[in-house]
Amino acid sequence: MIAIIDYDAGNIKSVEKAMTLLGQEAAVTRDKDTVLSADKVILPGVGSFGDAMGKIRQYGLEPVIRQVAESGTPFLGICLGLQLLFEQSDESPGVPGLGILKGKILRIPEAEGLKIPHMGWNSLAFPVRGRLFSGLAEEPYVYFVHSYYLEAADEQIVTAVAEYGTRIHASVEQGNVFACQFHPEKSSDAGLYILKNFVEL
Repeated sequence: MIAIIDYDAGNIKSVEKAMTLLGQEAAVTRDKDTVLSADKVILPGVGSFGDAMGKIRQYGLEPVIRQVAESGTPFLGICLGLQLLFEQSDESPGVPGLGILKGKILRIPEAEGLKIPHMGWNSLAFPVRGRLFSGLAEEPYVYFVHSYYLEAADEQIVTAVAEYGTRIHASVEQGNVFACQFHPEKSSDAGLYILKNFVEL
C-alpha cells in the first residue's frame, strides 16, 4: 500500500489517480499508523511553503515524516513536497523546513522573456542517472508549476536538472528519499514511467 500524506495541500487527487492507473492501492491519509505501515510514502503538494509547514506541524506529521525518512521506506516528495524536505525557503523567511535534506529554496530570478511562475513543459538532463529515471529516454519533457527552485547543498544527490533562467535542481535522491520539483503525475507517459520506477523500488 502507498500512503499519500494529506495535509490539506493541493494536487493530492491527481497523485492518487496516477497510483490507481499503475494498479497500486493508495490511501490518502494523515493517520500516523497508516503512514508508518505503508510500503511507500508520497508527500505531494501545491501551495505556500510556510502554510504547508504550518499544516504539517498542526497535524503532528513532522515526526512521522522524519520516521519514514529514517526507516528506509521509499519516500517521494513532489513539487512543494520536494521543497519542504529542505531547510528553508525564500517564500517564507523564518519558517524552518523539515531539514531532512540540505539546501535552500530560492525564488526563480526575473529574466527577460521568462514568466514566473515557471509553468509548463521543460526537458530534464541527468547529471547522475537516479533510480527514478532508470530506462527513461534522454531529455524527457515533464510538467512544472513553481516560482521557487531548489539549490541543493550537495550536488551529488541531484539526479535531474532543468534550465529556466537558472539551473534548477529538478530531482534528488538520497538513500530512500526521492523528490521531484516537477509533477510526474501530470507529465504524461514520461511521468507515469517515473512513478512506475518509484512503485517498483
